[in-house]
Amino acid sequence: MSIKIIKMTLFCVGVFSAMALSRPGMAQTDWTSQLQQLAQSELRSAEHRARNEYRSPVQTLQFFGLQPDMSVLEIWPAHGWYTEILAPFLKDQGQLTLAQFRHNHGSLKDERSIFWARVSQRLAQRITEQADYFGQPRFVELDPPLLYPATTDQFDMILTFRNAHIWNETGHLADTLQTLFSLLKPGGILGMVEHRAAKLSDISSSAVEGYLDESYVIDVAEQAGFNLVASSEINANPADSKNYPKGVYALPPTLAMGLQDKALYQAIGESDRMTLKFVKPAR
Repeated sequence: MSIKIIKMTLFCVGVFSAMALSRPGMAQTDWTSQLQQLAQSELRSAEHRARNEYRSPVQTLQFFGLQPDMSVLEIWPAHGWYTEILAPFLKDQGQLTLAQFRHNHGSLKDERSIFWARVSQRLAQRITEQADYFGQPRFVELDPPLLYPATTDQFDMILTFRNAHIWNETGHLADTLQTLFSLLKPGGILGMVEHRAAKLSDISSSAVEGYLDESYVIDVAEQAGFNLVASSEINANPADSKNYPKGVYALPPTLAMGLQDKALYQAIGESDRMTLKFVKPAR
């Protein structure tokens, strides 16, 4: 069965799940057309639009139960791939807040942090310059495991795309998830997409660089207080063997192996990903 057929099948499951689990009293409206238009917007680069095939933004956001009047926190938007969809969708009725990388006020020393601080600055500048499209998102900073300025019980939904493995590498996964738990309103949703390690059995997996075991991620989130509502295969890629010299970074869009086996990695496509929907229990 092809990846596209799998996604089409699971799209329907994701939509029904999202609708069934949306907030009480919220009108059940299908936002597919609006989200599709935003995903294909000419204001997005051709490179960003080409990734829709692998990132399935419309199906993913519907699975999480996104509604246009929500207060949403997007974690580490980087170049704004999802922001380009979220900001205009929320700008009239809701509120988008972007948890950017720590800004560089002269205190950052390592090249990786300086690079991502520069990326955050460029996105903020673009949002300001294209305010008619993006609206007025708010900005905070996430320096794992802490968010600045700190707040609690503020958001209806928090979205994090392919960040958990970074927090895990630095030993901050558990504490960062606890921070995110505190930021959500009771009944709020945490939507997570993450590179998925190869499963060897019910109790073991094989994880090379950039991948995480799905059961492990769920366990850490539940220890932070979240309840798993549902999981989806919307972002699955069975062609991903998860066994490459530079781990997940060998695959698109990074293509860390350069010209070596480039056609092979492009044919595989982007990584196999878990898609998890958690809820903060109501008090």
